[in-house]
Amino acid sequence: MSVQLAVEKISYSWSIHSWEATLNNNTCCAMRKFFPEFTGLQEIAHDLFSAWRKTRPMDFLAAALVLSLVNTSWAAGAARDYPSKPIRIIVMNGPGSGPDIVSRVIGIRLTEAWGQQIVIDNRAGANGIIGAEIGARAAPDGYTLLMVTSQAAIVDAMYEKLNYDLVKDFSPISLLASTPFAMVINPSVPATSIKELIALAKAKPGEIQYGSTGSGSPSHLATEIFKSMSGIDLFHVPYKAVSPALTDTMAGQVQLTVQVVPSVLPMVKAGKLRALGVTSLKRTSLAPDWPAISESVAGYEFMGWYGLVAPARTSGEIISKLNAELIGALKTAEFRERLAGIGAEPSGTTPQAFAAHIRAEVEKMRKAAKAAGVRADM
Repeated sequence: MSVQLAVEKISYSWSIHSWEATLNNNTCCAMRKFFPEFTGLQEIAHDLFSAWRKTRPMDFLAAALVLSLVNTSWAAGAARDYPSKPIRIIVMNGPGSGPDIVSRVIGIRLTEAWGQQIVIDNRAGANGIIGAEIGARAAPDGYTLLMVTSQAAIVDAMYEKLNYDLVKDFSPISLLASTPFAMVINPSVPATSIKELIALAKAKPGEIQYGSTGSGSPSHLATEIFKSMSGIDLFHVPYKAVSPALTDTMAGQVQLTVQVVPSVLPMVKAGKLRALGVTSLKRTSLAPDWPAISESVAGYEFMGWYGLVAPARTSGEIISKLNAELIGALKTAEFRERLAGIGAEPSGTTPQAFAAHIRAEVEKMRKAAKAAGVRADM
């Protein structure tokens, strides 16, 4: 096809498909569908559309009105038929991780409900940045979803140069589950409660050492927020993983650490560590005898969480359809049992509530990272 013929087809054909292709975000793919013999049409279409809008404003307004009606009808039809092919869930962690387990349980539920295969795509590495970038660039058609966690909020808060924005580049579907952390200390520390620990730290500023799983990790920021809210000074000792942090806390090399409840529960039961409190706003069913830190430090809360998002501009009808199915899954005994196995509790929300949660978490982590002097540059 010649360029002139392509121009004529775009400028004078009132075919809905060609105009939809001209204006649609997926211009290249759509135009090739109708004009497969011409591969350079995307740039020409954009230039023609811009010029035509200026020289023929009334035609432009008429076309825009028609397109708005057509697009609305098309979107409704797509949502009604959704899903008509397999769905991919990108997981920013490796196989066997908490997010991976949650995603696979969700996948089973969605497959049973819709008869479509759910493909789990593990994209671990770079603190989840690789997977998040892929999710942000995916087509907003509901067939690529992203499992996000509290770590994603920390990364968004710490890195100034990312190729995506956790708040702007995704359409939240639902918060799925949350998991509390626990503050544990070596039994030799003369404190049996949060209030006693705070009093001890104020008497010995900077002398009590706490271990974390690395600068900018959830255990680090959870403790920094606690420091800030309680007005104490603790000395930070970063480790590369949970195991060495717990080992040194039990050995007395550091005096305390904050880790997820399942990882510390066996040590507390064995008397090797003492639990002072959990980071959830209220006591958790995972360890009902442990007080919430908020009982001594009003308003303190730090939770790990899992949620599902889609690329920005995904149809609201598709988001609603996914949300309804996920809320149903959270009510099943199987899902709750699997969550309990990784120390998590169900937390289904509306898309709007999850969007507000993400914004609040990013801001909270940004303040905590700034207070701790933690920053990651790319």
